[in-house]
Amino acid sequence: MSKDTDLRAAGAAANADAGTEAALTRAALDYHRFPTPGKISVQPTKDMSTQRDLALAYSPGVAAACMAIAHEPDEAYSLTSRGNLVAVITNGTAVLGLGNIGALAGKPVMEGKGCLFKKFAGIDVFDIEIDETDPEKFIETVARLEPTFGGINLEDIKAPECFVIETKLRERMKIPVFHDDQHGTAIVAAAALINALQVVGKPIESATLVCSGAGAAAIACLNILVGLGLKRENILVCDSRGVVSTDRMASLDEQKRAYARDTQAKTLGDAVAGADIFLGVSQGGVLKPEMVASMADKPIILALANPDPEILPALAKQVRPDCLIATGRSDYPNQVNNVLCFPFIFRGALDVGATEINEAMKLAAVRAIANLVHAEQSDVVAAAYGANDLRFGPDYLIPRPFDPRLITTVAPAVAQAAIDSGVAARPFKDIETYRRSLERLVYTSGTVMQPVFAAASEAGAKRIAYAEGEEDRVLRAAQVVVDERLATPVLVGRAETIASKIASLGLRIRIGTDVHVAEISPETGATVQAARLLAAGEVDGMLCGTTGTYPAHLAEVTGTIGLKPGAHGLAAMGLLQLPRHTLFICDPYIHRDPSAAEIADMTVLAAAEMRRFGQTPHVALVASSNFGSVDDPVSRKMQEALALIRAQAPDLEVDGEMSADTALSRTILERLRPDSTLTAETNLLVMPNLEAANITFNALKVVAGQSVSVGPILLGAARPVHILTPTATVRGIVNMTALTAASADVAG
Repeated sequence: MSKDTDLRAAGAAANADAGTEAALTRAALDYHRFPTPGKISVQPTKDMSTQRDLALAYSPGVAAACMAIAHEPDEAYSLTSRGNLVAVITNGTAVLGLGNIGALAGKPVMEGKGCLFKKFAGIDVFDIEIDETDPEKFIETVARLEPTFGGINLEDIKAPECFVIETKLRERMKIPVFHDDQHGTAIVAAAALINALQVVGKPIESATLVCSGAGAAAIACLNILVGLGLKRENILVCDSRGVVSTDRMASLDEQKRAYARDTQAKTLGDAVAGADIFLGVSQGGVLKPEMVASMADKPIILALANPDPEILPALAKQVRPDCLIATGRSDYPNQVNNVLCFPFIFRGALDVGATEINEAMKLAAVRAIANLVHAEQSDVVAAAYGANDLRFGPDYLIPRPFDPRLITTVAPAVAQAAIDSGVAARPFKDIETYRRSLERLVYTSGTVMQPVFAAASEAGAKRIAYAEGEEDRVLRAAQVVVDERLATPVLVGRAETIASKIASLGLRIRIGTDVHVAEISPETGATVQAARLLAAGEVDGMLCGTTGTYPAHLAEVTGTIGLKPGAHGLAAMGLLQLPRHTLFICDPYIHRDPSAAEIADMTVLAAAEMRRFGQTPHVALVASSNFGSVDDPVSRKMQEALALIRAQAPDLEVDGEMSADTALSRTILERLRPDSTLTAETNLLVMPNLEAANITFNALKVVAGQSVSVGPILLGAARPVHILTPTATVRGIVNMTALTAASADVAG
């Protein structure tokens, strides 16, 4: 290849990268702008629809709550939202990797942090941006907010001021104060390191560590590792000026001074030679391959700089195949992500009224996170993350960020540590009852699709055929699918038309590279052609239905694909992520008046599919009666179906027949049927006919506002295929692509 060709290729690659970055910037700005500016809002928790409601919520009734708190301040936790309200606070002096961009510019990050608190742990947040860089004035401002909040999460404050600010606020305030940039990173990194040391068989007491970076996160990591047994004399720290040594004591702040060593090493390369562990909390690319080659046997590398780690895993493995590596990125194994801890630490702390987050609580979080990867994988977790074998080892040192067990593991450990260390103002006696109470939050987070996306991404770019490959929404969805590495789209249509539309829509996908075209055949319809590709194994899954009628597509799919072994027919299911919980409904599209046997079959199929979303099925067979209260054909049909289901799937939690309000309200269910076999809130409604299912699904989808809906999900087909509807959105097509790809991985 000539030099000119090399330059042209390099220029093309640079242009492609620039185009990708520009597209991401546009998408991010649109995401924040539309349909409503920003990412958070405030919603009342009480109805205020009548004059009496107003009288209770405000004047004169609110005076009763005020006086109760005046007499007994702890009543604020039962009469107001304080016990579930956290302030996410910054002054904007160290925002992400952007530096000191100011408090106002840091607001999008604080809103984002608030979303994570709510999504993962059900915690409400006010984001507060304080335009003040003087530490003492900042401390004074935050300290005066104590009556409002149950906890304070400090964020994006530069070192060394952040150390002073957190220390003084912890001294002054009687609520938890936690600088997540320091401690969140430290807790997750420590969990990864504990497990990595176990894999390589090295005790922490004798391990040697070199740290690149000496900011807030780095110092916090080192402090917590020392607390876990790493010897301070076995640590070398490097900052931008080289090794932190006793020769530089006069220029070091208090935090760095604690890690200054009497050493001849001057550079990172000097320090890392022979080291067991590299901890990077600095900047991309500083750890060179020759440095990794000089490390001890089975070196452990935590390269946590984002978005570019100190060394890429492939580069490290190239020179040291025996290394274990973790990064801060989601596209590599062992992602060290703060979201593994901070929502659950605050959840546990708030629930016992902790007055602080102390070292015992942090260490409890470390051990809980580390131990979670050793726990037996439930079928729910395994299904949520696809067919990959999630077993403790070099590529599975810490849990995945969306592991549904985190909240029921980390929060109770933190709460118990708060009780044991004497900082819990509202301790409880039964940790197991508390753990079970947290299960309600596991799937109310709005992240119901995330396990499916993770499984699709790990499935290896499965080939998914789109019957309507020329349709604008499909092409836009294909761009997202490619960007998120969910699958390789195969577009059924005319290549010339598809290429023209890609250009007119301003998309970046390239035919032959990112997507492929299956030229439409004039002899067959697009759905039949896509189905034939699937039946022949030329693609791994297919989607159709964005135009045309559902029954027409169903007939073509059924005739070409057929049924999976053991299935007696096809059925459909819809998913709704409602504000309170996730709900599956079947069958809203296929069976107009299913028999008891068909209801039993679709229920078993639906329960199996739910596990792909990480859901444990709790099934209600719905009618207009409750447990035989009315003797009519529908009630008898659902009772017969119940008996068949229990015979086919004796381990499945199912009860019925029952009315919809009974199914969706534990209070009503426990009153009418105290001995119900349902141990948790219903998450699968099986309807007696298509009209009931379709009306319920579509009504809930609209009245729930911005809820996530997924479907229709086709059940019982021999190969991964789903039929959409003409109202499917781009996001809906992307969601179904992820589900199809994840299913294809299991089927394959």
